[in-house]
Amino acid sequence: MERNSSSFYEDKETGAAEPLIRRRAVTNTTSQSAIVGANICPIESLDYEYLLPLPHRTPPLKFSVANALTVDFFFSLRIVENDLLKEDWRSRNKVQIFQYVVLKWALALLIGLATGLVGFFNNLAVENIAGFKLLLTSNFMLKHRYHEAFVVYAGCNLILAAATAALCAYVAPAAAGSGIPEVKAYLNGVDAHSILAPSTLFVKIFGSIGGVAAGLMVGKEGPMVHTGSCIASFLGQGGSRRYHLTWKWLRYFKNDRDRRDLITCGAAAGVAAAFRAPVGGVLFALEEVASWWRSALLWRTFFTTAVVAVVLRGLIGFCRSGRCGLFGQGGLIMFDLSATVATYGTPDLVAVVVIGAIGGLLGSFYNFSVDKILRNYSVINERGAPFKILLTVTISLLTSCCSYGLPWLAKCTPCPPGSQCPTIGRSGNFKSFQCPPNHYNDLASLFLNTNDDAIRNLFSGGTEDEFYISSLLIFFAASFSLGIVTYGIAIPSGLFIPVIMAGASYGRLLGTLLGPLSKLDKGLFSLLGAASFLGGTMRMTVSVCVILLELTNDLLMLPLVMLVLLVSKTVADCFNKGIYDQIVKMKGFPYLECHPAPYMRNLDAGDAVSGPLITLAGVEKVANIVYTLKLTGHNGFPVIDEPPFSEEPGLCGLVLRSHLLVLLKGKQFTKERVSTGAGHVLQRFGAFDFAKAGSGKGVQLEDLDIDDEEMEMFVDLHPITNRSPYTVVESMPLSKAAVLFRDLGLRHLCVVPKTPGRHPIVGILTRHDFMPEHILGLFPHLKHRRPHMSV
Repeated sequence: MERNSSSFYEDKETGAAEPLIRRRAVTNTTSQSAIVGANICPIESLDYEYLLPLPHRTPPLKFSVANALTVDFFFSLRIVENDLLKEDWRSRNKVQIFQYVVLKWALALLIGLATGLVGFFNNLAVENIAGFKLLLTSNFMLKHRYHEAFVVYAGCNLILAAATAALCAYVAPAAAGSGIPEVKAYLNGVDAHSILAPSTLFVKIFGSIGGVAAGLMVGKEGPMVHTGSCIASFLGQGGSRRYHLTWKWLRYFKNDRDRRDLITCGAAAGVAAAFRAPVGGVLFALEEVASWWRSALLWRTFFTTAVVAVVLRGLIGFCRSGRCGLFGQGGLIMFDLSATVATYGTPDLVAVVVIGAIGGLLGSFYNFSVDKILRNYSVINERGAPFKILLTVTISLLTSCCSYGLPWLAKCTPCPPGSQCPTIGRSGNFKSFQCPPNHYNDLASLFLNTNDDAIRNLFSGGTEDEFYISSLLIFFAASFSLGIVTYGIAIPSGLFIPVIMAGASYGRLLGTLLGPLSKLDKGLFSLLGAASFLGGTMRMTVSVCVILLELTNDLLMLPLVMLVLLVSKTVADCFNKGIYDQIVKMKGFPYLECHPAPYMRNLDAGDAVSGPLITLAGVEKVANIVYTLKLTGHNGFPVIDEPPFSEEPGLCGLVLRSHLLVLLKGKQFTKERVSTGAGHVLQRFGAFDFAKAGSGKGVQLEDLDIDDEEMEMFVDLHPITNRSPYTVVESMPLSKAAVLFRDLGLRHLCVVPKTPGRHPIVGILTRHDFMPEHILGLFPHLKHRRPHMSV
């Protein structure tokens, strides 16, 4: 049997190719890896392809609840089509289908409950820890013990930041950063090491609390998306033999597609828990992180976020009686601007367009700066955990010096009549700092406060003269710069809150400067500034618009928010990509865009495959299989039928590496080279034995114990071979093959010859074969070709 040919396929999922970082170029070799927590880790592709029901099990067209459940079950089943699976399908009954659907909704409920509880716990812990730190600092300030106040303030921040960095560096490096790029890559089909592991979930929760409470310019909203996804991944593992969770119902979820749906629900729940924005959470998952969407997933995600909203509403009501410490004085961020009536005319629209254009410019520059900072930080982070902690401590000291030192530049302001000013012993708008009685420091009210309270102060309506222009300018410059230098250190850090704070400050600043031309309240200008900056950095429109409206409870601002987001995104897109897209590329994740690159139109599918092709026979010798698994890191192998099992060589299908390992471990071998059929395998295995492993590694090559006599025996691969893999003709345009590959969520795409009489398979396309680094490496002349304009 032919083992090599002039064509090549490569799954490229284990190895040491380095992603784009520190200005070094990516070289696409036989494998690829990504940066996970500043470590180079091998990655694998997920398989989201789904199967249609078999003809004899096709649900009837007449609609009923039972039929709907049957359709949902069969269209959600995610195991490759082979003889073993067909036998398993024939044994299904309505009770098992009902169990599957009920458990799917039960898991959505549990994801909502768990994410809501974690979100509330995060806010409760941050408000009390940060509140205690700020009250302790304020007490020293009231006694004019300014040096001791700084030592207490900086010392608390330093301890919290160092502990968080140590936890992240030593326990779960994958918990560093926002986590949204990792979730976005996973939902695109990229499985990077430990990004959704239980240890990552643990560090994400407590690290986010420590980082935000330490006063660093980070938010807990991005980490909440990652947290919700980790919770969904943990609940959707399909059981665990390690923890004796082997309930047979759980086995239905041992596939990539169901896990993808659950993780999508978890990401939406994270946004809902962070912003108290259930509809915004659904739209965020749809617009930003999910690569595949369907109507069934829409209402399951909506159900999950609704559960989160109910949980948060109930817990916040419980805390209003003062039983949660300092929580409730600040609480989950909710900036009610409904009392401010938004009336606007033509001059106001001009001002909104100006704010949007400036937000787009600032957002693109922010993304550019974060990109440069991350590349430089990688040099430090790659040296090990002590350097990560040292970098975090340095940024913490810098932030403490700015937060405590810059308010000394502001002058004291007389308190407004009829207000509780200055605020003592609780959260509030007015901080005394070094000012005499009945005066407040406007800059201290922004710096020496929790992030939620600072944003609430900037969004507050009817406070035309609360902040000086100089104070707003200083706070904008500080929050903009600190947000850039803080992202990339070894702590869970979100980008939403730093961007909102910087945008709100410059929006209020522009509102003050444009006061003679516009009648809009300064708080509404602050909201528009935050929206423009979010649009310029995140490049999201619908989800950000709804999230901001749910945050502020001000539906009258909808037209202006929509306008400012459209302008800011349009301007920013002229310069670079969104911040999460940049980070995905920098980390080296092989992310498939929805539109293929223009140069792919000039290539055929056969042009992207190269090198030796490794195939297996339908009835293969055990030694050949073991040798192939040891020699390569491929995760899929074409199975070729040859005489006497077929009249001429032909493509039988595709077999996965994981299935080969399970089959070899079961030792269903024969001494003669004969086809045993599915019955022989069914005596030893069930369909779930070949299902996707959970958090464990599954069967590994090292687990096999095959002696020399067994090496000379044969094994029939037909029962575990996917008999209907997706194939394309080698002459198909590469751009069309890329669209097919992404839209179907494939892991392998077989390329077959156009003319008869040749070897039955030309090669296999995998995710990495569509990456620009691979294609432009094969055809460097395409780098300089100008793309064709198309309508």
